[in-house]
Amino acid sequence: MRRTGMEKNTFYVTTPIYYPSNKLHIGNAYCTTAADAIARFKRLTGYDVMFLTGTDEHGQKIERIAREKGMEPIDYVDGIVASIKDLWKLMDISYDDFIRTTEPRHMQAVQKIFKRLYDQGDIYKSEYEGWYCSPCESFWLERQLVDGKCPDCGRPVERVKEESYFLRLSKYQDRLIEYINTHPDFIQPVSRRNEMLNNFLLPGLEDLAVSRTSFSWGIPVEFDPGHVVYVWLDALTNYITALGYLGEDDSKFKKYWPADVHLVGKEIVRFHTIIWPIVLMALGLPLPKQVYGHGWLILDGGEKMSKSKGNVIDPVVLVERYGLDAIRYFLLREMPLGSDGVFTNEILIKRINTDLANDLGNLVSRTVAMMEKYFDGSIPSVGPVTELDKDLQHLCMGTPQKVEELMDQWQLSAALGEIWKLVARCNKYIDETAPWALAKDEQQRERLATVMVHLVESIRTIGILISPFMTKTPAKIFQQIGIEEGHMTAWDTVRQFGVIPAGTKVKKGEALFPRLDMAKELEALDGITPGQAHIKGASQKKKEAARKQEAQRPEEPKKDGKITIDDFAKVEMKVANVLACEAVEGSEKLLKFTLKVGEEQRTVVSGIKKWYPEPEKLVGRQLILVANLKPAKLKGILSEGMLLSAEDASGNVRLLTVESPVEDGAGVS
Repeated sequence: MRRTGMEKNTFYVTTPIYYPSNKLHIGNAYCTTAADAIARFKRLTGYDVMFLTGTDEHGQKIERIAREKGMEPIDYVDGIVASIKDLWKLMDISYDDFIRTTEPRHMQAVQKIFKRLYDQGDIYKSEYEGWYCSPCESFWLERQLVDGKCPDCGRPVERVKEESYFLRLSKYQDRLIEYINTHPDFIQPVSRRNEMLNNFLLPGLEDLAVSRTSFSWGIPVEFDPGHVVYVWLDALTNYITALGYLGEDDSKFKKYWPADVHLVGKEIVRFHTIIWPIVLMALGLPLPKQVYGHGWLILDGGEKMSKSKGNVIDPVVLVERYGLDAIRYFLLREMPLGSDGVFTNEILIKRINTDLANDLGNLVSRTVAMMEKYFDGSIPSVGPVTELDKDLQHLCMGTPQKVEELMDQWQLSAALGEIWKLVARCNKYIDETAPWALAKDEQQRERLATVMVHLVESIRTIGILISPFMTKTPAKIFQQIGIEEGHMTAWDTVRQFGVIPAGTKVKKGEALFPRLDMAKELEALDGITPGQAHIKGASQKKKEAARKQEAQRPEEPKKDGKITIDDFAKVEMKVANVLACEAVEGSEKLLKFTLKVGEEQRTVVSGIKKWYPEPEKLVGRQLILVANLKPAKLKGILSEGMLLSAEDASGNVRLLTVESPVEDGAGVS
């Protein structure tokens, strides 16, 4: 809703309300984290935001589970809801309201909605006989079943016959088809819109049962106490009952409705784009501006996570092991909103190492360390500016606009991709300008100052841009570059350069994202049961199969200290490009290399300083790296591999290089 004058534009975003049959998994966390990033971005850019989430607590399935446990349904759901709120606190979800369908404010409004629709003839009483899926709380026609089972979850259905009230979906079918055709953005992505039209609306809608008599755990129909309101009329209306619709105070409803976007999983798009719009049409209310059906986070091999199957990944375990922002970043970067994403431990660890440890973490730590070394930790005044500097400025000030355009389309992964282009450009700028070389020439002092100011200003912008996605890291970045959250971290400064005053003191802190040992992490996660955090990916299964095969081989006798081809195959060698090389302070022997190995960066410490007194001249060389050597600390620096070298008869050491340029990260055999 656009407003004029001093009032902010409003923005209303919702998640589905989650069914508390058990603890939530990482797929649920994905949806809510995506909605949170959208809400945070809108707040950052000046909107008055309403962000709603909650729980859908009624229904036959909940009643059955509670009875099996010897509990009352409300006592059972209270415990699950508490765990859900704890999860959202852990994930730093900034919701403005949490609606429970067992709350009086919701129940009373639902009863009024049911009565209004009944009084105007849009709800009528009849008898239902058909197929019912209890886990999905869904009725199905015979032709909709797949191999006699629920088309959504694939589980058995049961034959149900009972008296019920029905909502006249068929009455509004043509009106809804026309609305969808004239509002192409209403259902997104486009594939979901086509599915709703071709699979449900165009073949014809059947009227929907909206009450049940075979169980009692639900909102009673006031004028017919034997009936309780069926789940979808109960659950879907939360989006307006939370705003006070038909309540004593409907000011929020008047302010925020219609919703800008309902973010939902693709499996419930049908209910949100057919049943919900028809309910709103019958009530004479505007429809939400958009329903966006996101994909699933699936396991390697294409299997969807399911609480009932027990193959879920617990986000709590991952956050506790890798930190909140690493998991938020992984979820939002790895999975474009409208598509399915694949989860394996290998993908998670590689994303953390490559994007967070090597790219972002390395950029911040290198910049702050150089500022401390060359300017005693005090940001200098900028000197003359070159075309190279202007190029970085242009990208830095142009990135916010690209991010905003993508966020307006809910393309969170692509928005992060644009931010990481800036991160990569900054790292390349360091390699191009070589501050360590400038620092050796007093006549280049002003040039060095310009380079360092451009880096720290770019990092300030990056910190602002990532704040909706990663909620803890920006404050750590700002602290290291010497600024506090406030004016210098506000959105209206992202298109400005030179905001941080000269003289501001930087202070190097702990590594934002320590690099992970892939083998160690995979081994640790293999010890966690599927119900907690991990389903073994295909590549891990291959490793296990290889281990078993190796164990079955007869042991070969060792002769003269020689190794077999299998022993040699265990050594992983790759081509590495030298991005930076400098002497290690306090050491007479060691050089510190920053290497580009394919998509990742690594730090390697080598004791060859004696033979390379001008290490900066090694920048741009392609060397041979033993990539799977166990990391070791040398002078407090974690060395992640070993560079191959040769020693001649006189004892001179020379690094091994490739004969002609090849792709960084290429294997050596």
